[in-house]
Amino acid sequence: MNWTALKELSQIEKIVEESTNQRILIFKHSTSCSISRTTLDRLERNWKEEELGKLKPYYLDLLNFRNISHAIAQKFDVEHESPQVLIIENGKSIYDQSHFGIDYKSVKEFSNAS
Repeated sequence: MNWTALKELSQIEKIVEESTNQRILIFKHSTSCSISRTTLDRLERNWKEEELGKLKPYYLDLLNFRNISHAIAQKFDVEHESPQVLIIENGKSIYDQSHFGIDYKSVKEFSNAS
């Protein structure tokens, strides 16, 4: 799995633009949280490029980039949580889950949904 690191506020607008051609996954990770680590590990273990179509994954270390995490919550009209997964399509969040609600099967469904 090839994460794109989210480290700049300007990347949010890039994600909005990219989401018109492909779905984008944003994983907001707290590096100090065991639930976040477990959820990330589960997602990475199950990730299969061939099943997820053109879903592009972004990774946010929210402890180091809290301002970006808050900007994501505001831009995509979701409550800030950690860990959290969003799937973005056409500039809008079409899927938003946190903690153990994050599961590969649902990510797969929303990555390929029309």
